[in-house]
Amino acid sequence: MLVAFSVAPSGAQDEEGSVHNAVAAAVKVVRDSGLPNHTDSMFTTIEGSWDEVFAVVKAATDAVGAFGPRVSLVLKADIRPGRTGELTGKVERLEAALTSDA
Repeated sequence: MLVAFSVAPSGAQDEEGSVHNAVAAAVKVVRDSGLPNHTDSMFTTIEGSWDEVFAVVKAATDAVGAFGPRVSLVLKADIRPGRTGELTGKVERLEAALTSDA
C-alpha cells in the first residue's frame, strides 16, 4: 500500500509565517519509522501494510498537533494487496514508458 499525505497545523505559523517546523516534525516521524518513503514539496509518500502506514500517519499527525490546536490532513492511498516496491516501481515503469519507442 502506498499512502501520500500532507499534514500541517491549521491557524498556527511561526514568526516567518511558515509551518515548516511542524511539517519537519511530521517528516521526522516518517523517516524514523523505517518504512520506505519519499517527500516532495507537496506530499510525503510512505509504503507498507495498512496498519504500519496508518500508525505512522497518525504519529505524524500527532507530532504536528503539538504546534497548534487544529491540524489539516490530506491523504491518497493506492491499495494493491501483495505488491511491494511500488514507491519506486511505479516511477520506473513511467520512465520506461517515456523512453520507449512504442
